[in-house]
Amino acid sequence: MTKLNIDKSESDFLGSTITHWEKEGLIPKEQAEKLRDSYEVKGFDWMRLAKYSFWVALICGGASFAFLIVNDVVVNWLKQLYYTPDIIISIVSAVLAAFLFYWGRRRERLYPEKIFSNEAVVFTGILFTACCIAYLGKALDRGSGHYSLLFLLSVFVYGFLGWRMNSRLIWLFALISLGSWFGTETGFQTHWTDYFLGMNYPLRFVLFGLVLVSACALLRNRKWFAYFWEHTYVVGLLYLFMSLWLLSIFGNYGNLDKWYQIKQISLFYWGIISMAVAGAFLLFGLKNKDDISREFGITFLIIFIYTKYFEYFWDHTNKTVFFAILAASFWLIGRKAEMIWNLKSKKHQALDETCQTQS
Repeated sequence: MTKLNIDKSESDFLGSTITHWEKEGLIPKEQAEKLRDSYEVKGFDWMRLAKYSFWVALICGGASFAFLIVNDVVVNWLKQLYYTPDIIISIVSAVLAAFLFYWGRRRERLYPEKIFSNEAVVFTGILFTACCIAYLGKALDRGSGHYSLLFLLSVFVYGFLGWRMNSRLIWLFALISLGSWFGTETGFQTHWTDYFLGMNYPLRFVLFGLVLVSACALLRNRKWFAYFWEHTYVVGLLYLFMSLWLLSIFGNYGNLDKWYQIKQISLFYWGIISMAVAGAFLLFGLKNKDDISREFGITFLIIFIYTKYFEYFWDHTNKTVFFAILAASFWLIGRKAEMIWNLKSKKHQALDETCQTQS
């Protein structure tokens, strides 16, 4: 039997879990030994290296293409390509995208272990899909400037492809397109003024993030949504907390000139609201064992606190004292985190020793 190759942290978790099951009599000793022998700790995280290598390859490929088009021969060819009808470019991009999605899907069936190379093919297909929609919009444009409709079209295209191909990567782009549509549509409806129903962009996206997170809560137990639930939940929380962070800095000001004229202390209530929301998600995560909610809550609570610290004390505090307080606070956080980690480690160690003594 091929052994499962896992990280050290995963090995510790599995080891403590198996020991607990053995202690409680849920599995016999022989089965516990079999389970312990079914995995091993990997020496080097080759999967992570593969993931980063493919992303770097895509970035370098983009850079290579950028330098290629600087070449005089290529520039002259692109000048001729400039006169190609937009609808032709859109159709060609659609064909290439369809081929790449088909190829990526086929590779997933034939080579399921090549996760990141398969995703690289799908990602390239996503880019050609975006190109197809963009040039389709140019071909159909009549000067209305209502290009938010292209983002809305992208939501349906990426959403269908993500669901049909069972691809979280494509689904992620559907969620990004959804946010892009919301931002551009509210801007178009107000003729690109500073406010939509009295809200600037950060405040609008706070509501957008809340709606997305609420939708995740309502759809959590739906089978058709289960595969995409976690990614949608994380993206919704990102929209929500990033918008709250910007709101805590800029308040509900839609114009930087007006924001420059006010004192930052006058926006303290936005900071309090942001920290209250982060604290609420932290408590919800702890109470309901929701790791995602808990991690977002604690992370952004710390970000909000330190953002206010920099805003209020940077200009009025001696820099030696300022950084000394900063260092002390991080030391206290690290010390507390270390204590919690050590406490959990001691519990696992005590559990292992108890089981070994009983056996």
